[in-house]
Amino acid sequence: MRNRYLAAGVLAVLFSGVVLIACGTAQDQTLQLPSDPKNYAPLEKYEAMKIPADNPITQEKANLGWQLWFDKRLSGDGKLSCYSCHLNEKGLTDGLALGKGAFGKALARSAPTLWNIGYHAEWYWDGRAKTLEGQALAAWKLANMGGKDKDKDEIRADILATLNEAYKDPFQKVFGGPASEKQIVQALATFMRTIISKTTPFDAWQKGDEKAVSDGAKRGYAAFQKAKCTNCHVGFLLTDLQFHNVGIGLKDGKPSDVGRFKVTNIEKDTGAFKTPTLRDIARSAPYFHDGSVATLEDAVKLMVAGGTDNPFLDKTNLQKAEITAAEQADLVEFLKSLTETAKIPEPKLPQ
Repeated sequence: MRNRYLAAGVLAVLFSGVVLIACGTAQDQTLQLPSDPKNYAPLEKYEAMKIPADNPITQEKANLGWQLWFDKRLSGDGKLSCYSCHLNEKGLTDGLALGKGAFGKALARSAPTLWNIGYHAEWYWDGRAKTLEGQALAAWKLANMGGKDKDKDEIRADILATLNEAYKDPFQKVFGGPASEKQIVQALATFMRTIISKTTPFDAWQKGDEKAVSDGAKRGYAAFQKAKCTNCHVGFLLTDLQFHNVGIGLKDGKPSDVGRFKVTNIEKDTGAFKTPTLRDIARSAPYFHDGSVATLEDAVKLMVAGGTDNPFLDKTNLQKAEITAAEQADLVEFLKSLTETAKIPEPKLPQ
């Protein structure tokens, strides 16, 4: 399968770099960038992240985006920030099957985790956003945060005015002038590229700490490979970044949400969704794009059974696994060892 970002099977990649910690005083907090921003490589012995030429990473821009990401003044009703749907304790999801956006609007899909999101090539469950900046703008403008002007295809002028008043000096320093819709999105995307998972117990074990995970988790890693979960959950990111139909959300035997098909208009993509990373998976319940599976144990049970049959099921990559009940239980223990110890700290916001 196509994947230019991942080295298949290389789960033991070592690394150094981003740790999401705040530095400095409460009045002067900054994020630690992991490496030379001109060659941004937050994962050691792994390729550099691909950064758009018109939005280079800088320390100041990442720090500004970090503050904006926590600021509820971005939302149309002033009640939600980006962080509201990507909580530390929920594995950077909101813990809901289907979330609610600004003004209480129901959302159609579950909030995906954001770990290592800067390494993706397409965004959203169906891959409709082709840049991280585009994803950030759509989430800000549309149902998630409801910032769109009701008469124009742009962010409301009053929201921009409020942000300009609060962030006048930082925007002057980073962009040389007042905040615009584009610049706010660039700052948000820059911060999101610092959201890196690499400090799980599993990672410590792969670096040589035999006590970092249980014997059950070690057996579960073997079961994970035996069950061919690595067909889709591959490499250090634990996702192939591709789109697969696994039989979730069926109605009358067919996908009720056509997923990737809406983007490609290719029939085989009907009901296909992006492979989620397994990093922090134990905290990100409920599971799948519609949040229809409540527990990790049930999610594993469904997948090792080969998914749910439907006309578009990906039978190439998803097949019934020949593993025992004990191996399946160990596999769950392995997944729990992928719980991330890093967290996104809350910055002090300007008034």
